[in-house]
Amino acid sequence: MRTGLVSDYHFDLPEELIAQRPSARRGESRLMQVSPNGGAHFGRFSEILEAFQGDELLIVNDARVVPARLLGHKETGGQVEVFFLEPEAPDGSGLTIRAFTKGRLKVGQAVHLEGKATATLLSRDAQGVATLRLDGVEELWSWLEDAGQMPLPPYIKRTPDAEDLDRYQTVYAQAPGAVAAPTAGLHFTPELLASLQAKGVTLLSLSLLVGPGTFAPVKVDRIEEHHMHTERYHIPEETKRALKSGRPVVAVGTTVVRALESYAQRPEDDRTDIFITPGYEFQIVDGLLTNFHLPQSTLLMLVSAFAGYELTMESYRRAVEERMYFYSYGDASLYRRPQGRWVR
Repeated sequence: MRTGLVSDYHFDLPEELIAQRPSARRGESRLMQVSPNGGAHFGRFSEILEAFQGDELLIVNDARVVPARLLGHKETGGQVEVFFLEPEAPDGSGLTIRAFTKGRLKVGQAVHLEGKATATLLSRDAQGVATLRLDGVEELWSWLEDAGQMPLPPYIKRTPDAEDLDRYQTVYAQAPGAVAAPTAGLHFTPELLASLQAKGVTLLSLSLLVGPGTFAPVKVDRIEEHHMHTERYHIPEETKRALKSGRPVVAVGTTVVRALESYAQRPEDDRTDIFITPGYEFQIVDGLLTNFHLPQSTLLMLVSAFAGYELTMESYRRAVEERMYFYSYGDASLYRRPQGRWVR
């Protein structure tokens, strides 16, 4: 079966299966568990506890979503939207940021934002990313929390509300700077995490600051012609030490997979643009918990690389038949790598 064409990753997805809101309560979503032999079990997310033996490392992405969408105006009264991407300084110090802007803005012009802040356009690169200097801001992250709006994905066709401030954030979110949630982790409650740890599972974290490129469509016909966006990540020493234990590694989300596999290839880097497609040889990850992804997306290609192309596409067909919900606020799926250490 060829898997080099983007069209190979197409499937029919009814629009009504694109979740517009989270489940009524956190942790009450559904879970599809897929075994390497092709079997699939559909149940409640809480059943994930039964999938663990107790010797696993469960690694989560503790990135915290910042309210990245800012609305302002120029001196002339023209409206400008600023979509925060990242601070110019990696540690968040300094008050120069990179952002997308919507609305006419020339170099040297300022946008007046919430909290008596102004953002002055310093430059714009070839991809249209603006570099802006912030004035009237003492601390970036707290200012964004007060001034910004939660950046829901484009396929959620509504305005963010108070519920999103809680539910579009994992219960373990700590590292600020992401503009999209690591959505596989949205299903976990503190009680479920505690139950996994009581069973013997070791909970570990890393930080990959999810950027807007995660929603970027693939616009080429052949996979090898696509270039991935770059994201910053950090793996703590505790997590690095645990990876040497030889215990099975279960990644919560594709962001964790990308960070771990990037670390395996280039341990000295703090940014990744890794593009994982069928044929990739995994070095660290044995199990993958992830939400259901868009047709023809890089994330679906990653799952296909992990679990196998035919099994992945068949499991997605089954998920549609079972009326599972897709994307950020949707249901979850759990895969084991066919030759991984987590095959029971």
